[in-house]
Amino acid sequence: MANYQNIKLEKSMYQSGEGFVRQLQKLDPDNAYAGTELAGLDAFERQLKRFDIKVSGKESDRIEKFFKTSDSALLFPAYLTKVVEQGVSGFDILDQIVATKTNIDSMDYRSITSVPSEENTAPREVLEGAQIPQTTVSLQNHLVHLVKRGRMLVSSYEAIRFQRLDLFSVTLKQIGAYIGKSQLKDAVKVLIDGDGNDNAAQKLTCKTPGTLTYGDLTDLWASFTDYEMNVLLASPDMAAKILSLSELRGTGDGQHFLTPASYATPFGAVLIKTDAVPAGTIVALDKNCALEMVSAGEINVDYDKLIDCQLERVAITSITGFAKIFADAVKVLELGE
Repeated sequence: MANYQNIKLEKSMYQSGEGFVRQLQKLDPDNAYAGTELAGLDAFERQLKRFDIKVSGKESDRIEKFFKTSDSALLFPAYLTKVVEQGVSGFDILDQIVATKTNIDSMDYRSITSVPSEENTAPREVLEGAQIPQTTVSLQNHLVHLVKRGRMLVSSYEAIRFQRLDLFSVTLKQIGAYIGKSQLKDAVKVLIDGDGNDNAAQKLTCKTPGTLTYGDLTDLWASFTDYEMNVLLASPDMAAKILSLSELRGTGDGQHFLTPASYATPFGAVLIKTDAVPAGTIVALDKNCALEMVSAGEINVDYDKLIDCQLERVAITSITGFAKIFADAVKVLELGE
């Protein structure tokens, strides 16, 4: 059985392409603790237990607890990264529109595309000896545009050393939420304008410019033939207009709200309100095949500064980009003027 108390922690674990936590997981695998009181804890949580660091709850420790020893100080950047990641994942709109996520170890990435013709997409019988219809998969012409997003954490060790970790976590999660919101804006731009590979979304306009009707929504729904319209991303003004339609007011009340920002529409599509969408715009998509999220590594922090208590200016960043998978899986409805 692995002994988490004897794991040798080193700064070099942050320098590997896998990151500190994955390196730790390899050295101290979870399956070694099956049936013990430590079952259910991951390798990082076992290290917190090793140094008796409580990061949540009313009995959470102060930040200075991480710096009692040189070994426990090595855990602080990983703690910060994990909490920021929780903030990013807590901003869950991306998870509702991304079909697949790709992690890369370089700054260059070219996605794939498949645009079958009407002839080979239409279902038809393949006669004996006849050629089977083909779908050709090829690389996109242009690289995925990766963008660095993040925040600078400005403080000093003396200013925060006595703060409880659960309170500090609130600030870190807000940083993560900011990164998630920035990434969502990048994703929406790709959904609307494409990723540079001539795959911008088809745009429809309300029949009466400046007025949204239920008929406009049904036309939007009907425009999806080979794909499903299962998500509607709407600017706040358009979300309000949708919920103000008499056809939707008649369907009921707050029981249709899935979260404070999402609503189950009669079309079977989830309506999500977000200011990442330009005013007067609705982005309709098939979440299962519209968008690929590409990440160059995970959340990155200045681990050297964090380990050495030099918190004056610490960069917390994430490098991501988005690629369109199938252009026809996205449609845009604009209010018009």
